[in-house]
Amino acid sequence: MGTLPQLTEEDIHKLDAVLREFLTQTEATTALVIDKGGFLITHQGAANSFDLTTLGALASGAFMANQTIAGLVNEPNFSSIHQQGENFSLYVCSVDEHALLVVIFSCHVGIVKYFAGNAIKKLAEQLNIAQHRAPDKGFDLSALNVADTYTVFRKKEKKSA
Repeated sequence: MGTLPQLTEEDIHKLDAVLREFLTQTEATTALVIDKGGFLITHQGAANSFDLTTLGALASGAFMANQTIAGLVNEPNFSSIHQQGENFSLYVCSVDEHALLVVIFSCHVGIVKYFAGNAIKKLAEQLNIAQHRAPDKGFDLSALNVADTYTVFRKKEKKSA
């Protein structure tokens, strides 16, 4: 699995703006950007209604299982999955090689799919900008030792003059 690019606060603000626009266009409930390992990068919408951390992990697993199924039917990949429920439905689609868009909604799936195309393009563009800013400084969050995150999350030392 590849590495997620280093994301700055500005990157997250831009990703959030794309998600907010998408939610306005579709009237979906919640939208998340996760890495393909299932780690939550950012979200917009009704966050308190759902366990987004667990949802991201499970959505990633379902998406990756679908990729395996695609191979079994001689398809190079399936770019999205849709789970339909009585109250809410879930749509998961690939943004780029590192990230997925997860949408929780109760509106019509056609609206979500239609507007997801533009949102995916904008999300991928911002992730690409981040990747090119520091191409050798990405993270594989699945390799993170959650008991000892100091190597990733620490204050940078001030450079002396």
